[in-house]
Amino acid sequence: MTEQEIKALVSLLDDDDKEVLLLIEKEIRQQREFIIPFLENEWEGAGFNPKVQHRIEELVHEIQFEVLLERLSNWHNGGAIDLLEGLWIIATFQYPDLSLEKLRSDFEQFYYETWLEFKEDMHPIDHIRALNHVFFSKLKFSSNTKNFHSASNSMINIVLESRKGNPISLCCIYMIVAQRLNLPVYGVNLPNLFVLTYKKETVQFYINVFNKGLVFMRSDIDHYVAQLNLKPSDSFYQPCSNLDIVRRVLRNLTLSFEKMGDNDKVKEIEQMAAILQEPLSE
Repeated sequence: MTEQEIKALVSLLDDDDKEVLLLIEKEIRQQREFIIPFLENEWEGAGFNPKVQHRIEELVHEIQFEVLLERLSNWHNGGAIDLLEGLWIIATFQYPDLSLEKLRSDFEQFYYETWLEFKEDMHPIDHIRALNHVFFSKLKFSSNTKNFHSASNSMINIVLESRKGNPISLCCIYMIVAQRLNLPVYGVNLPNLFVLTYKKETVQFYINVFNKGLVFMRSDIDHYVAQLNLKPSDSFYQPCSNLDIVRRVLRNLTLSFEKMGDNDKVKEIEQMAAILQEPLSE
């Protein structure tokens, strides 16, 4: 579709005929994300027509959300292998222009900072101490206790910029860097708290990244679960999948927007979560 044809379509967005309007919007949506820059230009030119501007805003959001759902479905059906990609897709819900390549570049820098102080023959606990030193002392990551329920805690790009996050976002960053260093570090789905585990052969211990990388043992989880009056489950002790992690990030986002009273966003996140519950395609 040419730029002139797009302009002609946009000019019809102030039509009061609902049937005509539905046809125009359908035609625009079929152009997918490639039409968004043109729509944004037309939005600026429609400054004296707030009705058209509002319809353009809605169309841009609908197209971007459809692209997000498609990416999420492809990630899920592809085996949810790349955690960073999954977190990027979630972040594009709020930041549709976010670059995955930029995120990968940031993580490469974190990896390099850690690698400088890393020796392969270290004891596992010393590996974690070295990682803690870089993560908390050098890179200045910390817990976002003041705005614990903020949606920004689930946006990987904002956590990277602010160096503040909730338990799961901090754990994800820590884990991606650790695995880049070939450390057997994985996520663990504890109730009310997401933590990490170092697990290799006969060695297993746990890491509370939200508490500055505190190392603890299985007996501490036993005590924690008992305090919550919960029945012990294998999932409280063993690594979870990338899919489990992204599902939990979405649950946190749902809670954030519920607290804000933003029901439209809650409904959209529920659509995202539903995709991750679907059986894998054959």
